[in-house]
Amino acid sequence: MSSELELLRLNTGRVSRVMTAASRLQWNLWQYRGNIGAALIIAGVDPKGKWLAQLSPEGTTSYLPYCAMGSGSLAAIAILEAKFRDGLTQDEAVDLVQEAIEAGIFHDLGSGSNVDVCIITAEKTDYRRNYRVYNKKEWVKPTPYSFPPRNTPILREHNIKLEVVPVGGERVGMEIEK
Repeated sequence: MSSELELLRLNTGRVSRVMTAASRLQWNLWQYRGNIGAALIIAGVDPKGKWLAQLSPEGTTSYLPYCAMGSGSLAAIAILEAKFRDGLTQDEAVDLVQEAIEAGIFHDLGSGSNVDVCIITAEKTDYRRNYRVYNKKEWVKPTPYSFPPRNTPILREHNIKLEVVPVGGERVGMEIEK
């Protein structure tokens, strides 16, 4: 997608728009009718303003003031709906996002264990990886497990005889041992 947007920028002589990225991704998702299984959140700043777009796996797009997608999104959206307001400062917005992601982590088994935050402004993008880490693995075995070869005993053996019939030919016998 980034190369397509860069080519578009070079051909038109204008800055690529967030809405352009969202509509191209929407078209790609819609073509596969949800079989790709990608739920996306597109955010950015362009000459037209700030944008936050939510793309469903089927290609449906919604432009919203806040959104959450994924297995922990129900818990996250509950926090966002309760505490979001217009005019949040950057620090308040980061704290709200952290709280929403934490709700998703703690109330859903499939939501991972760390909080990443990405702050997008007109000047720069600040990506804060592992902003908060939970359930960190404290102990690591110093040496890996070592098992001698052929350590597992064979409990039973089952042989299957197959007969291969090539198209337009005669039967060929074939034995396969397990």
